[in-house]
Amino acid sequence: MEFDYLATVLLSSLASASILLIATIGLAVVFGLMGVINLAHGEFLMIGAYTALTATQAGVPFLLSIPIAVAVTMAIGAVIEILVINRLYGRIFDTMLATWGISIAFYQLAVLIFGTVTPGIGMPQYSIKIGDYNLAGYSLLMIFVAALMGSFVYLLMTRTVYGMKARASIQEPAMARAIGIESSRVNTMTFSLGCGLAGFAGAILLPIVPATPSMGFAFVIKAFLTVVVAGPVTLTGSAIAAIGLGGGASITASFLTSVAGDVFFFLITAVLLWLFPLGITAGWRRKM
Repeated sequence: MEFDYLATVLLSSLASASILLIATIGLAVVFGLMGVINLAHGEFLMIGAYTALTATQAGVPFLLSIPIAVAVTMAIGAVIEILVINRLYGRIFDTMLATWGISIAFYQLAVLIFGTVTPGIGMPQYSIKIGDYNLAGYSLLMIFVAALMGSFVYLLMTRTVYGMKARASIQEPAMARAIGIESSRVNTMTFSLGCGLAGFAGAILLPIVPATPSMGFAFVIKAFLTVVVAGPVTLTGSAIAAIGLGGGASITASFLTSVAGDVFFFLITAVLLWLFPLGITAGWRRKM
């Protein structure tokens, strides 16, 4: 086997795993930290993509459209948390039903406003050449974006006062209130952050995945399974699971077919959950 081809496959697979991780981190924050199964995660990703697309069509540079998408999705997430999620903490099946209904509403609203087909903005035309093979430079850039995104969330949750308050508000709400932490406000901010991360993913991936009402479906199932496989150490575990599952699926697809890649993803997920019912990080001491 040619070294150039092998290097190309490995880099493209790492890029695919990074894309999965970018789409997963927001869900990891909401599900792993707050215990809320947000089935509308894919729709928040879709909202971020449409916001960035609308901004660019209005003449805003693409890079500036990304923080706009984050702000919009965070605002919508805050409203959803205050009106709906705030009343459902500790009722995991109720949060599933509520967010499932929200996802359907957002999907239908997107169809009514934008239709079922929306033009993309096109991927930046630069590539990296490895021997006889070319790799899209923007896709490879996602490796660094995923690393920066993961590092930001990790440091935010483990090295800041807000991060300590966020974990305390969920893990020990009574004690948090007793020492003066406004748990409801912190929970709103945390859920809003998870939605903002989903919006960031939709915006940054817009050149790769065009905005459509159903674009979230392509990510939410694999993102959710990645977080479940990760276990209680949500952020670090999600990074490992995304690289293993997403990268392995991409390598399998490179040598076989895309269907074989999906079969690999779901088969390995089933095996890992059979071997580690509580996730691959269940025995770790660190919890972030």
